[in-house]
Amino acid sequence: MNDTKSSLIRLRGHLVEEDEFGRWNLNDIWLLGGKGSASKLPKEWVKKKPTKRLINELQKKVTVSLLKANKPNIPVLYAKVGRGNSGTFAHPVLAAAYAGYLSAKLEIETREVWLRYRAGDASLADEILQRASPEENEWVGVRALGRSKRKEFTSVLQEHGVEGAGYALCTDAVYGGLFDANARQLRIDKGITTKSGSLRDAMDTDELVSIMFAESLTRKKIEDDQVMGNARCIQATKRSTQFVRQAIEANKRDVLTG
Repeated sequence: MNDTKSSLIRLRGHLVEEDEFGRWNLNDIWLLGGKGSASKLPKEWVKKKPTKRLINELQKKVTVSLLKANKPNIPVLYAKVGRGNSGTFAHPVLAAAYAGYLSAKLEIETREVWLRYRAGDASLADEILQRASPEENEWVGVRALGRSKRKEFTSVLQEHGVEGAGYALCTDAVYGGLFDANARQLRIDKGITTKSGSLRDAMDTDELVSIMFAESLTRKKIEDDQVMGNARCIQATKRSTQFVRQAIEANKRDVLTG
């Protein structure tokens, strides 16, 4: 199995690939419980009548839920084909059912991991990070702290009268000031093709630190100066981000000049 994939789903010491929609790679589960039997491959399991009935019923339920939430309807099961990106991906309910088809014990393990994952069990991530490289641990730590600072930033924007598109414009003020591109262009540059894909998950540690610094500095300025409304908060974001950019550029010059 390929343990270099990005996922928090670990079964029997191995990572199970999860796509951007939260679907699990059934082929990874087959490697754990299929004992090499081609007859138990996901592509064979999905042909069975009980499986088809389960897929149909789950798709109905998921579709209704997504429509109510005004979200795009995503299949509960689909196949990917391509180098380094292949397999049958399925909703976790189907993943647990497939695990049960392979082994009752594996189904129990799969359900336990899923429940911990849904509950946001921090120890699940910690178990994985214990096996990760120092660089991966550093990135996860920065990403988590950045997420917390982002929430503080948006909360202050709300408290100071930012509405509607103001949030996106403040965010673009950060991106534009640091990287000379708005969120849309950065998503293109980093190859993010789905709406659900996270831009910041595609950024490196230095980029995340820069954003966190800019948003924290802006938050403090808005609070201290009692800045109110979309226009003024956007302008405050631009000014604070400019200071961060200047500091980064000055540091680069110092490194180059020795």
